[in-house]
Amino acid sequence: QVQVAESGGGLVQPGGSLTLSCTASGRISSLRDVGWYRQPPGKQRELVALTTTSGTATTNVDSAEDRFSAFRDNSKNTVYLRMNSLKPEDTAIYSCNAEVWLTTGGLWNGWGRGTQVTVSS
Repeated sequence: QVQVAESGGGLVQPGGSLTLSCTASGRISSLRDVGWYRQPPGKQRELVALTTTSGTATTNVDSAEDRFSAFRDNSKNTVYLRMNSLKPEDTAIYSCNAEVWLTTGGLWNGWGRGTQVTVSS
């Protein structure tokens, strides 16, 4: 069994920073691709950042390109999303999708439940 869990969300003032964590646990051999997504109120979910096995991270949202960065610690099966200079429009539920290699040799893909980020004064 594999589980994915996000943490680190909360209420932050405009201009503030947060670092979210996405941790996979269970019968995991290693992480493969892990993506951070967000769903603002009343809008569709969008890809924010993607990290690959080699550690390469790309930011997908133009408005966040210079403010968000994703990085991973493979030893902890954890991917982080560092968000700086937060704006009210960054308010959303942030969730991650993880693809992992299982100890049995198979590949597993799943979502966490998400963490709420609210940017407001």
